[in-house]
Amino acid sequence: MLMIRAIVRPEKADAVMAALMAEGFPSVTRMNVAGRGKQRGIKIGDITYDEIAKEMLILVVPNKDKEFVIKKIIEVARTGKGSFGDGKIFVSPVEEVYTVSSGIKEADDAQPEAKP
Repeated sequence: MLMIRAIVRPEKADAVMAALMAEGFPSVTRMNVAGRGKQRGIKIGDITYDEIAKEMLILVVPNKDKEFVIKKIIEVARTGKGSFGDGKIFVSPVEEVYTVSSGIKEADDAQPEAKP
């Protein structure tokens, strides 16, 4: 399994979540975050904002779904302006997943294994 962390513009977060839900990926954690990327903040008049508001969407998917999910996020989150600030996607391996309420360890194919 893989953890996908997508940092997107706040105005794109709802559309990305809706697209993921429509494609069968309803389990997403959403957090408000702030930071900066290559644009090094934004300057409006005489004021420079070092940190820009973003949304981070976190989901865990089977390895086989990685490319599909990433393409869907990019498709929906991209503004098409050709400028910095649309976001980043980070992919990390997930060694194990447990459901807290049942204690069941989930397998990579999303079929739960027996309780220990």
